Amino acid sequence: MRFENKGVLITGATGGIGRETCFHFAEEGAAVAVTDLDLDLAERVAAEIREKGGKAHAYELDVTNQQQTDTVINRSAEDMGSLDIIFCNAGIREIAPAQELAIEEWKQVIDVNVTGVFISAQTFAKHCISKEKSGVIVNTASTLGVMGSTARCAYSTSKHAVVGMTKSLAMDLAPHNIRVNAVGPGVIRTPLTEPYFQDVEMAQKIKEIHAMNRTGTASEIAKAVLFLASEDASFCTGHNLVIDGGWTAGKRM
Repeated sequence: MRFENKGVLITGATGGIGRETCFHFAEEGAAVAVTDLDLDLAERVAAEIREKGGKAHAYELDVTNQQQTDTVINRSAEDMGSLDIIFCNAGIREIAPAQELAIEEWKQVIDVNVTGVFISAQTFAKHCISKEKSGVIVNTASTLGVMGSTARCAYSTSKHAVVGMTKSLAMDLAPHNIRVNAVGPGVIRTPLTEPYFQDVEMAQKIKEIHAMNRTGTASEIAKAVLFLASEDASFCTGHNLVIDGGWTAGKRM
């Protein structure tokens, strides 16, 4: 039980990677703060965790709202008895060629994926510093944080920013004994990506861009998040752990 007596807050916690990570943390003894824009969904996930014998609380959270983020972090720390880890996972994406992308959609993606991650990480760090305690931050980046793609200009830009932010946060927060890392998933089958898999040709194409000739699972990403959050990664900070089945390793000839 690597996270016994630890409190973990997860943003974007009700679907795909976020949801799966909630359950993995709970199974290893953590109390979990399940946060999402949709409070009903957050409460359902928290209830499922409790039904399985875990500890969980649900909170409504818009990660772009600094005041609400501060409130939720303080309240969750009080409810759980301690807040030691944050998984900054909330994110959105667009699908549009760059030349057709509306500036409003660009701003929304950047606001959630970059500013939202920063607000979450900064607020958590301030909490830890004020309590004179160590902490761990894990951010969700992407393979598109180390490469580009068609029709994903805002998303790719935002995830490159998350990778850079992770490194800079790690430098600033190391003196306070706060580690900061990121995970960079390849294509993971989640409710968000499920439409891709309903098209047989697209599903095959997605498999083939990965060297392992398959897509990843949310559980595989969750396990990596837990590793980075645990003492097993005690000398790891400022790192973007790409988990992509070999997608970014190279191209098939």
